[in-house]
Amino acid sequence: MKKSILLSCVFAVALVGTLFSLPKVVVNTKGKEMDKERSQTAAAAKPSAPETSPQSHDGATLSPDQQKIVDQLRSGFIQAGEKEKITAGLKLSDKFAELQKFDSAAFYAEKVTLLSPTIDNLVRTGDRYYEAYGFAVDDQKAKNLGAKTREYYQKAIDQNPGLLAAKANMAMTYVNTENPMQGILMLREVIDTDPTNELALFNLGILSMRSNQYSKAADRFRQILTNNPANTKAKFYLGLTLVELGDKEQARKILSEVKKEEKDPVIQQAIGELEDRMNNG
Repeated sequence: MKKSILLSCVFAVALVGTLFSLPKVVVNTKGKEMDKERSQTAAAAKPSAPETSPQSHDGATLSPDQQKIVDQLRSGFIQAGEKEKITAGLKLSDKFAELQKFDSAAFYAEKVTLLSPTIDNLVRTGDRYYEAYGFAVDDQKAKNLGAKTREYYQKAIDQNPGLLAAKANMAMTYVNTENPMQGILMLREVIDTDPTNELALFNLGILSMRSNQYSKAADRFRQILTNNPANTKAKFYLGLTLVELGDKEQARKILSEVKKEEKDPVIQQAIGELEDRMNNG
């Protein structure tokens, strides 16, 4: 894996916004997949257009059985009375999320929130739009989804400023806008409130890598591991930063540990190629 591809993997992870998973396309170097990787660094702007069908939102193809279930759930939502519509909408949103149809999952989560704007529903809608944002292929679509993410997270945070995960995710939608410092400041606010917050530390580590500040990145990942040695994603990125810093001995030791602990095939492949890079460098 070339350095640029590895780093696009890093950036994609940051903007998907999770410590616990990686996009499935980050190690494919062919054109369409690379376009997707690059697009995952998109920003945020206007709200997205209304849905006409699940296929209008996501590129994933459903099997006939999956489509049948979705159609049944959608019919149930459309036909449900006012009281039942919330439960029906949540079931439909959850099913779309399970099928990795993230835009449609967000759309129906939003429908539920418009009917019942509780904090839980607001956060769920923000989470679902953030997932869709992270996998958006088109720049404009990413901007739209980023804006939706901020809209619902902000409404939840207005009611409960202690929603640190929402703040940490929301911060990442600002990174490639005209005001990236707003996102960085939000992450620092989270750290000020909770110095051990893994999501905020992880995102700050990723941003440090993005600006080639590998020593700072290594410090962030070490902070995570001090409190949670089992976080193999943080350990992997610590190993990657050490490769960039030229500390091959420590990098090999850490990556060897990750290889034993982490089952994710994407990370396993990345480790193998990092090891090749160190051996041939």
